[in-house]
Amino acid sequence: MPTFPSGDCTVFNGVTYLGCAIVNAPRSEVEIYRNMAIMNDQTQMAIPIVLSVPSTSEGVVRLLDPSSDSEIASYRIHRILFCARGPADSNEKKCFAFTFSYGDTAESAIFQCHVFRCDLAEAVPKILYCFATTFRRVPRTSRTISTSSLQEAEQNYIFTVGIEFKEDDGKGNYNACPKDKNIFKFKSNVEKRIAITVQQNGPTDLRIERCFGLLISQGRNVKHSDMQLIELVSMGYQNEGKSYSITGHWDPTEQCFAVLNTETPKDTRVFLTVAVDLVIYGIQEPVRFAIETKAKIYSQSERFWYFSTKPHYEQYYVKLKQIEGNENDEGLYEVVNVESQTEVERKSSGLTLSLNPNRPIPDPVQTPQDMDEESDGDEPLLSGSGVVSKEITDENLLDAWHDVLTKWHQNLSQRPKQVHHLVRKGVPEALRGEVWQLLAGVHEGNDLLETYRIVIGKESDHESVIQRDINRTFPAHDFFKDAGGCGQDSLYKISKAYAVYDEEISYVQGLSFLAAALLLHMPEEQAFSVLVKIMYDYGLRDLFKPGFEELHLKFYQLERLMQDQIPDLFFHFAEMSLEIHMFASQWFLTLFTAKFPLNVVFHILDLYLSEGKDVIFNVALALLKCSRKDLLALDFEGVLKYFRVQLPKKFRTEDAELELIRTAILTKITARKLKKYEKEYYIMREQEEDPRERIERENKRLLEANMRLEQENDDLAHELVESKLILRSELDNVEDTNELLTQDLVKTKKALKETEEEKKRLEYESSQLKEMCRRELDRAESESSRNTLIIADYKQICSQLSERLEKQQTASKEELLRIRNVVKDCNDCSKLFDKDGNVKLPDPVINPADQNPIIIDLKRQVRELELELAQTKLALVESECKTQDLTHQLNSAITEIQASKNTWFNKTINSIREVAQTKKDMKDIKEG
Repeated sequence: MPTFPSGDCTVFNGVTYLGCAIVNAPRSEVEIYRNMAIMNDQTQMAIPIVLSVPSTSEGVVRLLDPSSDSEIASYRIHRILFCARGPADSNEKKCFAFTFSYGDTAESAIFQCHVFRCDLAEAVPKILYCFATTFRRVPRTSRTISTSSLQEAEQNYIFTVGIEFKEDDGKGNYNACPKDKNIFKFKSNVEKRIAITVQQNGPTDLRIERCFGLLISQGRNVKHSDMQLIELVSMGYQNEGKSYSITGHWDPTEQCFAVLNTETPKDTRVFLTVAVDLVIYGIQEPVRFAIETKAKIYSQSERFWYFSTKPHYEQYYVKLKQIEGNENDEGLYEVVNVESQTEVERKSSGLTLSLNPNRPIPDPVQTPQDMDEESDGDEPLLSGSGVVSKEITDENLLDAWHDVLTKWHQNLSQRPKQVHHLVRKGVPEALRGEVWQLLAGVHEGNDLLETYRIVIGKESDHESVIQRDINRTFPAHDFFKDAGGCGQDSLYKISKAYAVYDEEISYVQGLSFLAAALLLHMPEEQAFSVLVKIMYDYGLRDLFKPGFEELHLKFYQLERLMQDQIPDLFFHFAEMSLEIHMFASQWFLTLFTAKFPLNVVFHILDLYLSEGKDVIFNVALALLKCSRKDLLALDFEGVLKYFRVQLPKKFRTEDAELELIRTAILTKITARKLKKYEKEYYIMREQEEDPRERIERENKRLLEANMRLEQENDDLAHELVESKLILRSELDNVEDTNELLTQDLVKTKKALKETEEEKKRLEYESSQLKEMCRRELDRAESESSRNTLIIADYKQICSQLSERLEKQQTASKEELLRIRNVVKDCNDCSKLFDKDGNVKLPDPVINPADQNPIIIDLKRQVRELELELAQTKLALVESECKTQDLTHQLNSAITEIQASKNTWFNKTINSIREVAQTKKDMKDIKEG
């Protein structure tokens, strides 16, 4: 059914007017239900209308014609007495009705019940809510029934309202949304349910009739028109009537809830207001309880760790005025005032809500168990106050710590460089136990772990004092709240174990606060080990030594630092005669653990374990700087009260904590300056003392020094005798070693001399060798020149032989041709030739006498030619021998000058070899 605002009214379409009837009891639901059932069955008189409900108490409810928007009927709001809807399990679930009063006095009044029906049953609650919210604004003086003559009496009631948000897990179930520091964590685009429980205390039991409206809006201090009505799921009493529960369904995806359905940026949050309107028996008007809280919206896939699911509580003080009226109004109450606990605290501390946009937003409301510690009254903050979140929203920071711890565990003796920077940001709460042990040097295998198991079984003279202080340590923390609980038992055992372990200091007040802070992060054995490390390695036990000399030194150093860095505050304290020890004693003795919120305490311990004991001065100066303006405006008593009450409360929020730590880190304090102040302190103490006391103290000191020196003299004499014996033995060993080394030196000198002579001989041989090589090179060069001449002669001889052989062959061929021609001309001799021209000699031996003279002459010539040929061959053989000799000579020369890498000579030799090979081939060809 569409609804829309129109001016000062809300218009509802799809409404049917069923009729009206006269009733005697206008506030009786039974009579209204009876008339509603009758008119719902008799639908022949039904009239479709448009319903207009005003938003002001002076308005009029109008019934309009849907077709012409003309007015059918109208009813003034201040005459409407009661509204009701049909039961959800009946046929009248789509119906609603209101009773109207006709008449100016109670005696003449006539009451009518007007019944309506809607097309959608879901629209009925919205219509009734508009009636109810408008009805509750009607002034009491405009009521039909006069109350001027009635007796009045006021009564006060306390209502405790708890709120819890639940989200759909996708399986049809609703799980509680996590909560951290009263900030709810929502997932975007997930349907939710709001569960509210109401409990009351008062002189009489006021019964809740029903809830007629559950509203929600983003922001705080919102107007009624800004709030959105959500669907009611269930309501009724639970726990045997001790509490009244209301459950509503909330769909944050609607446009009006855009801020509450959008992921919030880092380090930001959003406010939301939830209001519940209750109809209470005996109270004429509905009572509204508005709860303001904060939320952070995450993505739908976000997973939460280390969270609380406790509801958020707020107390309300309701002042009622009892009215004794006529027979129709007996026992009615009128609401005079409804005020929350947060508003009361704001008023008591001077905090009031303002429309000024520049005024800072006050702290959010708190749960009942947190109210004492979050109070801004005159009571000091209880030790152990504050909630420290274990959630790590910065994934990069978590990854950085993971890498550092992995590297650190691989080498426990060396602290990674990144630790210093990460600790200043604050160690994540879930990692503090592990990191504190690593910073203090406590790890598995440490002797202190076994020491604790030994000393815990021993008796101590301070057990009664320890037990008394245990009950006063961190009373605001649940872990140490219960007497005889696990927390107090562990704290008792650690305090007693340290009293046994450190016999000089034993147990001192203030030690339990530090031990309690350690116990919140680690088991007993590790907490004891870290405590011992802090007391000894960090020098905290020096502050508790008799006379508190070291503590007074710290006071003087802090005073001088104030004079240097905060001079106006220093002189302000000096004018009031306010001394440092009046407010800073607990700072040094308990490391700020006794009075400050835990979020500040843990961050200070982070810095203390990481950077050392001098960081206390940084924190102390930071506290004074952050409170400088307030302290300058206060007198002596005001300053002391400020340090005791307001200062610890000032740093309850995370932003204030971070600002304090940032100021402490930026405060520059050098060890050199502290050393300078230490010298000034001791000089000043000496000047302030009485001369006799100083002489006596100096005499005592000299006697102690004399005794110490005598003891040291005896020890030194004993050490001297032992040293002489040791030195005599070492001297003998040195002399033996010296003798051996002397022998080695003589041998080495002799070897060196021989080496030098060998060096001279080798240098001489080297020079001779160089000279010989030079001569051989010169000889090789001259031999090369001679060989060049020999080769030239050889070429000339070969050329002459070749020419001579050619001439002889030519002459032989001509002579042979001549003889052949002569033979052919002779008849007898021509028979010696065959048809091919070859000579055919007869086989039989011819008698020399019978031989032809020509043949004889030819044979003679042949023999001569053969002889000449043999001589030629002999000459060739001799030439070859000479060539071989030259080749051998050349090879020898090449071998001698090969080191010189003479490229030209190698080419020349190769050329000679080629020529010789060529001649040999020619000779073979000729012979063939």
